[in-house]
Amino acid sequence: MVNTGIRTHTRRAAWALTAVVAATAAVATTATAAVASGTPRFLSASQLPPHASSPWYAGPVTAGQPDPLPMCVGEALPSISLHRAYSTDLDATALQVTVVERSAQRAKDFAALLRKDLAGCAASVEKQDPEVSATQKYYGRLPVEEGAYVYGVHTTTTWGASDINLFSVGRDGNIVTVVRWGQMGSYRDAPVAGFKRTTVTAVNKLR
Repeated sequence: MVNTGIRTHTRRAAWALTAVVAATAAVATTATAAVASGTPRFLSASQLPPHASSPWYAGPVTAGQPDPLPMCVGEALPSISLHRAYSTDLDATALQVTVVERSAQRAKDFAALLRKDLAGCAASVEKQDPEVSATQKYYGRLPVEEGAYVYGVHTTTTWGASDINLFSVGRDGNIVTVVRWGQMGSYRDAPVAGFKRTTVTAVNKLR
């Protein structure tokens, strides 16, 4: 006697797997198409805050979540993200992640989620690692498109490391972008004015 229950279960499992594969392929195709079309546009290396002793270098615009994920905002980034990493000859790095949502309301909600994550960034970092101490600052809203918001996070470790990161979240319609800049140092080493200019440029380039 044929066990039809097992056969039906097997067919359903196969259909479910096919659906997952198809959905994943659709996401990858959409993201790849966005990269190929050049929309939305990303920052160029020269549009980052100038480094005192090194040029900036820009990697390719890549579909998917960045690896490693940036602290505090990384877990919220969806698979449809597009990102570009930047580096210098020394310790400074930067990252831009952009997400194209299906509607302006979804983008607004996503931007609010990222801002909430950044507002609790220092506490989250300390909770995740007891050997890290963190403080943060809010540098205000920038009047560009639907607005951009700038934050600073300083971390120190029990073994003596000290790092400063600047973050911004901006939105233009249904597109949200996150920019992160970081290097060894403290708040006095953070190019806040230059980073604000970079953020305005990033948001203006989204369309």
